[in-house]
Amino acid sequence: MNKKTIKDISVKGKKVIIRVDFNVPLDEHAVITDDRRITAALPTIQYALKEGASKVILMSHLGRPKGTGFEAEFSLKPVAVRLEQLLKEKVAFLSDCIGDPVKEAIAKSSERVVLLENLRFHKAEEKNDPAFAKELASLADVYVNDAFGTAHRAHASTAGITQYLPSVAGFLIEKELQYLGSAINNPKRPLVVILGGAKVSDKIELIKNLIPKANSIIIGGGMAYTFLKAQGINVGNSKLEKDKVDMARDLIEQAKKAGVELALTTDFVITQSFTSDDCKISDTIPDGWESLDIGPKTRERYKEILSKAKTIVWNGPLGVFEREAYAKGTRFIADYLASLKDVTVIIGGGDSAAAVAKFGLEDKMTHISTGGGASLEFLEGKELPGIAALNN
Repeated sequence: MNKKTIKDISVKGKKVIIRVDFNVPLDEHAVITDDRRITAALPTIQYALKEGASKVILMSHLGRPKGTGFEAEFSLKPVAVRLEQLLKEKVAFLSDCIGDPVKEAIAKSSERVVLLENLRFHKAEEKNDPAFAKELASLADVYVNDAFGTAHRAHASTAGITQYLPSVAGFLIEKELQYLGSAINNPKRPLVVILGGAKVSDKIELIKNLIPKANSIIIGGGMAYTFLKAQGINVGNSKLEKDKVDMARDLIEQAKKAGVELALTTDFVITQSFTSDDCKISDTIPDGWESLDIGPKTRERYKEILSKAKTIVWNGPLGVFEREAYAKGTRFIADYLASLKDVTVIIGGGDSAAAVAKFGLEDKMTHISTGGGASLEFLEGKELPGIAALNN
């Protein structure tokens, strides 16, 4: 990574503003149900404090507020409470993120850590408004971006602010780029990529970018049926993007020419109704039936391909893992990956990360990305605006 990190600058006696990703899930009682995004930011926050920053000012978004002012359900207040418990020190929580009252509160607060209210209560955040970015910058002396989950967005708090302050990466972004970057550009081989999820259209650019780099690509989930259809296989009522069948055919050809194995589902867990758990295993998908998971033969075949790998990147589940009847394929692969020794296993955020968490296997993986969309765009070979804007 050719970007400066917080270790490359002095923060002693300085006010440091850090863009974190505290977009955590809350239940109906505003209780945080998963605090991994908060714990992921702790190393950077603790480092800034240890190195003598006079104030650490944290900013984040939460959910999708309208951008017209305060909305109680999207307040970061519950995050401030949890952050205090994790840091074991007081956190000053402010009711806004810009303006003179915010500046005064920061100047007066005896707490070393300050959390600003949800950035997206202001429309100007997502519009990357220069005046809003300048207001945020005026709160501090140094800017640190540690929110990998929003690095693919050019917002005021990720890109705009870098025009006004020395700007560096935090440890989380450094770690994400290190793992994702080396997996794609300099992997221990063989490199096997597992792709799942609902739509081929979401993964076209990713597959194009990976064909020259991967040794094998395993395809499962809803997107597999468009590839099967491209090979003339009947997919019944399974999820199908008819307008992407030709594109899938092209990708199969590209993989063949590049000598890359493209592995598709050969047996299926099928049902006559998406809402029903009444299902059976079949080598075909008859009309009136749909497949919601990979079958046992496919699981074993995928396992055999994975057994040869030295680097594995997994993006997207292989079935409707949220329901027990259709979770066996995703669970089987997750369990197998968790058992591997001396293999780098990278989970590319989003639903694959949710699946690994559901199965309680997080600590068995080499790296789990905190950014679904950001990790996808990075693996597609795209430049992430929030990272491009940092000092080289």
